[in-house]
Amino acid sequence: MNILVYSVAAESGGALSVLMDFYEQFKKKKENHYYFVVSTPHLEECDNITVLRFPEIKKSWGHRLFFEYVKAPQLVKKYKIDEVFSTTNTILPFVKVKQTLYLHNSLPFSEYRFKWNENQLFWIYQNIIARLIYHSIDRADYIITQTNWMKKAVIHQCNVQAHKIEVQTPPIDDSLVKSYHPVAGKTYFFYPAAGYSYKNHKLILEACEILKARALSGFEAILTLNENGSPYEQELSQVAKKKMLPVKFIGFLTREEVFNWYSKSTLLFPSYIESFPLPLMEARLSKAPILASNTPFSREILKDYRYCEFFDIQDAERLADEMAKLIKMNDHNVNRGGGP
Repeated sequence: MNILVYSVAAESGGALSVLMDFYEQFKKKKENHYYFVVSTPHLEECDNITVLRFPEIKKSWGHRLFFEYVKAPQLVKKYKIDEVFSTTNTILPFVKVKQTLYLHNSLPFSEYRFKWNENQLFWIYQNIIARLIYHSIDRADYIITQTNWMKKAVIHQCNVQAHKIEVQTPPIDDSLVKSYHPVAGKTYFFYPAAGYSYKNHKLILEACEILKARALSGFEAILTLNENGSPYEQELSQVAKKKMLPVKFIGFLTREEVFNWYSKSTLLFPSYIESFPLPLMEARLSKAPILASNTPFSREILKDYRYCEFFDIQDAERLADEMAKLIKMNDHNVNRGGGP
């Protein structure tokens, strides 16, 4: 069978992780031939994988739409495609073969609604692009979500029958997992997240400011942000420096480095929009303590997990209280063995 994997949006972050996960997964399925249609990522070809790169897609929305409505259907015909597997949250138009939709953009289904003056791009996603996603959901032959809460949201908002949707948890490489062991005398709080406002880094800075006002020391918050990066990242860095907060911006990390931090840190996760919050599952596998936003996705991933506490996404005082407990426990050299 010839399967076209349509993943032109993937360039960095979660979208690229999704693409790479499926690339590794499909390499092992020798019974099919996969045509990966991508924009800028470089993937190696092998016996059952052909890579078709079209970097011009990233030039503008116009280039993207032209490719999607004209070029992509031509590729389906050219390579005699039997099925399309789309990771772009929408299916291909003007294509008559079976289409599977991998749905991982949670913005249209989030309880949190962005205002125009808060974030114009996210407002457009929730009020305009969402309609394209709903239309694709209606036309797709099969839908895959990453969590049960997303499946329920799709069923509720799009009136889709449950048997049409499958939940697939993203795979995690178990060989990277290391058991949590706190560092004596220093409490680390770790947040591996990109520089988007909904990731809610500001709450961490507010909590650190509260802890500083309480004269608590011996802790540090580690953020995977670039202090010279986006305007959002620069703003956070300037606030941290101005207020002399114990916050460190360490930039991009490899997967191995991320798991090293899980093994000696408490995971902070104040994000309020996610499809599948991978850090929650990864830190859970490491048996690390977790302080997470009180959201449907956090509750689902951390169900029955002993070493976690939840806080409201706007409650910096509550987050500071939970951080303080862990700092004081570590200060007293509490030995928690292989877990918190």
